[in-house]
Amino acid sequence: MKKSALTLALLSSLLVGCETKTQTGALTGAALGVGAGALIGGGGGALIGGAVGAAGGALIGAALDDSDRKAMEAQSPRTLHKIDRGEHLSVNDIKQMSAAGLNDKVINSQIESTGSVFHLTTADIIDLKQSGVSQNVIDTMIRSGN
Repeated sequence: MKKSALTLALLSSLLVGCETKTQTGALTGAALGVGAGALIGGGGGALIGGAVGAAGGALIGAALDDSDRKAMEAQSPRTLHKIDRGEHLSVNDIKQMSAAGLNDKVINSQIESTGSVFHLTTADIIDLKQSGVSQNVIDTMIRSGN
Protein backbone atom coordinates (compact mmCIF):
# COMPACT_ATOMS: atom_id res chain seq x y z
CA MET A 1 0.00 0.00 0.00
CA LYS A 2 2.90 2.33 0.77
CA LYS A 3 4.36 1.81 -2.74
CA SER A 4 0.98 2.60 -4.29
CA ALA A 5 0.76 5.86 -2.37
CA LEU A 6 4.28 6.76 -3.49
CA THR A 7 3.40 5.91 -7.10
CA LEU A 8 0.26 8.06 -6.87
CA ALA A 9 2.27 10.97 -5.52
CA LEU A 10 4.86 10.60 -8.29
CA LEU A 11 2.23 10.43 -11.04
CA SER A 12 0.42 13.42 -9.61
CA SER A 13 3.60 15.49 -9.63
CA LEU A 14 4.17 14.55 -13.27
CA LEU A 15 0.79 16.03 -14.24
CA VAL A 16 2.27 19.48 -13.90
CA GLY A 17 4.65 18.85 -16.81
CA CYS A 18 2.08 17.53 -19.28
CA GLU A 19 1.78 19.56 -22.46
CA THR A 20 -1.26 17.91 -23.99
CA LYS A 21 -4.57 16.77 -22.67
CA THR A 22 -3.72 13.27 -23.89
CA GLN A 23 -0.67 13.19 -21.61
CA THR A 24 -2.62 14.63 -18.70
CA GLY A 25 -5.43 12.13 -19.25
CA ALA A 26 -3.02 9.21 -19.40
CA LEU A 27 -1.26 10.19 -16.17
CA THR A 28 -4.50 10.96 -14.36
CA GLY A 29 -5.99 7.64 -15.48
CA ALA A 30 -2.84 5.80 -14.44
CA ALA A 31 -2.85 7.44 -11.01
CA LEU A 32 -6.49 6.61 -10.41
CA GLY A 33 -6.00 3.08 -11.75
CA VAL A 34 -3.01 2.45 -9.47
CA GLY A 35 -4.99 3.65 -6.47
CA ALA A 36 -8.08 1.61 -7.29
CA GLY A 37 -6.05 -1.45 -8.25
CA ALA A 38 -4.04 -1.29 -5.03
CA LEU A 39 -7.19 -1.09 -2.94
CA ILE A 40 -8.81 -3.99 -4.76
CA GLY A 41 -5.93 -6.33 -5.50
CA GLY A 42 -2.74 -5.14 -3.85
CA GLY A 43 0.49 -4.73 -5.84
CA GLY A 44 -0.61 -6.76 -8.87
CA GLY A 45 -3.91 -4.93 -8.95
CA ALA A 46 -2.12 -1.61 -8.83
CA LEU A 47 -0.05 -2.55 -11.88
CA ILE A 48 -3.08 -3.69 -13.87
CA GLY A 49 -5.18 -0.73 -12.69
CA GLY A 50 -2.44 1.70 -13.67
CA ALA A 51 -2.14 0.26 -17.17
CA VAL A 52 -5.90 0.23 -17.76
CA GLY A 53 -6.25 3.73 -16.29
CA ALA A 54 -3.45 5.13 -18.46
CA ALA A 55 -5.00 3.76 -21.63
CA GLY A 56 -8.47 5.02 -20.75
CA GLY A 57 -7.19 8.41 -19.67
CA ALA A 58 -5.19 8.83 -22.88
CA LEU A 59 -8.28 8.12 -24.97
CA ILE A 60 -10.30 10.69 -23.04
CA GLY A 61 -7.47 13.22 -23.26
CA ALA A 62 -7.05 12.68 -27.01
CA ALA A 63 -10.73 13.41 -27.53
CA LEU A 64 -10.27 16.72 -25.74
CA ASP A 65 -7.25 17.53 -27.92
CA ASP A 66 -9.45 16.80 -30.94
CA SER A 67 -12.07 19.10 -29.45
CA ASP A 68 -9.52 21.94 -29.23
CA ARG A 69 -8.49 21.25 -32.82
CA LYS A 70 -12.09 21.43 -34.03
CA ALA A 71 -12.68 24.63 -32.09
CA MET A 72 -9.61 26.21 -33.71
CA GLU A 73 -10.65 25.01 -37.14
CA ALA A 74 -14.02 26.70 -36.69
CA GLN A 75 -12.62 29.87 -35.07
CA SER A 76 -9.48 30.43 -37.14
CA PRO A 77 -8.27 27.89 -39.70
CA ARG A 78 -5.31 30.15 -40.46
CA THR A 79 -4.10 30.03 -36.85
CA LEU A 80 -4.54 26.24 -36.81
CA HIS A 81 -2.45 26.01 -39.98
CA LYS A 82 0.31 28.08 -38.34
CA ILE A 83 0.24 25.83 -35.26
CA ASP A 84 0.43 22.69 -37.41
CA ARG A 85 3.44 24.09 -39.28
CA GLY A 86 5.16 25.32 -36.09
CA GLU A 87 5.14 28.92 -37.35
CA HIS A 88 5.48 31.89 -35.02
CA LEU A 89 2.16 33.08 -33.67
CA SER A 90 0.88 36.65 -33.79
CA VAL A 91 -1.06 38.62 -31.19
CA ASN A 92 -4.17 37.96 -33.29
CA ASP A 93 -3.47 34.21 -33.24
CA ILE A 94 -3.38 34.29 -29.44
CA LYS A 95 -6.69 36.17 -29.37
CA GLN A 96 -8.19 33.57 -31.74
CA MET A 97 -6.96 30.69 -29.57
CA SER A 98 -8.47 32.30 -26.49
CA ALA A 99 -11.75 33.01 -28.29
CA ALA A 100 -11.89 29.34 -29.35
CA GLY A 101 -11.82 28.38 -25.67
CA LEU A 102 -8.35 26.83 -25.51
CA ASN A 103 -7.06 26.80 -21.95
CA ASP A 104 -4.02 28.76 -20.79
CA LYS A 105 -1.79 25.72 -20.62
CA VAL A 106 -2.45 24.83 -24.27
CA ILE A 107 -1.96 28.42 -25.46
CA ASN A 108 1.23 28.84 -23.43
CA SER A 109 2.52 25.53 -24.76
CA GLN A 110 1.92 26.68 -28.34
CA ILE A 111 3.71 29.98 -27.69
CA GLU A 112 6.72 28.07 -26.38
CA SER A 113 6.72 25.24 -28.92
CA THR A 114 6.53 27.61 -31.90
CA GLY A 115 9.25 29.85 -30.48
CA SER A 116 6.92 32.82 -30.78
CA VAL A 117 8.30 36.07 -29.43
CA PHE A 118 6.14 39.03 -28.50
CA HIS A 119 7.15 42.61 -27.77
CA LEU A 120 3.88 43.88 -26.39
CA THR A 121 3.01 47.53 -26.11
CA THR A 122 0.63 48.86 -23.48
CA ALA A 123 -2.02 49.08 -26.21
CA ASP A 124 -1.42 45.41 -27.11
CA ILE A 125 -1.88 44.34 -23.48
CA ILE A 126 -5.10 46.34 -23.15
CA ASP A 127 -6.38 44.85 -26.43
CA LEU A 128 -5.51 41.32 -25.29
CA LYS A 129 -7.31 41.87 -21.98
CA GLN A 130 -10.37 43.29 -23.72
CA SER A 131 -10.34 40.29 -26.08
CA GLY A 132 -10.58 37.92 -23.10
CA VAL A 133 -6.98 36.65 -23.10
CA SER A 134 -5.99 35.66 -19.56
CA GLN A 135 -3.29 37.40 -17.56
CA ASN A 136 -1.41 34.09 -17.40
CA VAL A 137 -1.13 33.97 -21.21
CA ILE A 138 -0.25 37.66 -21.41
CA ASP A 139 2.53 37.06 -18.87
CA THR A 140 3.89 34.22 -21.02
CA MET A 141 3.81 36.53 -24.05
CA ILE A 142 5.69 39.24 -22.14
CA ARG A 143 8.32 36.75 -20.95
CA SER A 144 8.83 35.55 -24.53
CA GLY A 145 10.19 38.98 -25.47
CA ASN A 146 12.79 39.05 -22.70
